[in-house]
Amino acid sequence: MRYWLMKSEPDAFSIDDLKKVKKEPWSGVRNYQARNFMWKDMKKGDSVLFYHSNTKTPGIAGLAKVASAAYPDPTQFDPESDYWDPKATPDKPRWFLVDVSFERKLRQVISLESLKANAERLGDFTLLNRGTRLSVLPVTESQWRTILTLEPES
Repeated sequence: MRYWLMKSEPDAFSIDDLKKVKKEPWSGVRNYQARNFMWKDMKKGDSVLFYHSNTKTPGIAGLAKVASAAYPDPTQFDPESDYWDPKATPDKPRWFLVDVSFERKLRQVISLESLKANAERLGDFTLLNRGTRLSVLPVTESQWRTILTLEPES
């Protein structure tokens, strides 16, 4: 099993939204490195830190699981979609996604500030590297365990 961090803007799709629908395709990723993580590295059953970005208190809001193998992102074929890619065809898709299922909402968000304050404990945590804007990031097992110890009690 591997561990991941997946970012979403809560105004677009939040941990509460995932809780309601139970499972959701992680569509609309248009970065090749993030796509490759989903397409080539993610496996059904992998664990996910669900991160709220571009919000007043960015941070990890919940836990999820990878719920499917990768498959072509259907939004790439839809001219009405914001994620349409005119170069993508059903025979040669360019973008892939995985389904993500809800595990639990954290009692409180583990803030980016808290993650930064624990940078030494987290080692080379990609999220904290300047310039990293990927929406899908690998997390080591050690980082996963450390991050979960940062969850506030109430």
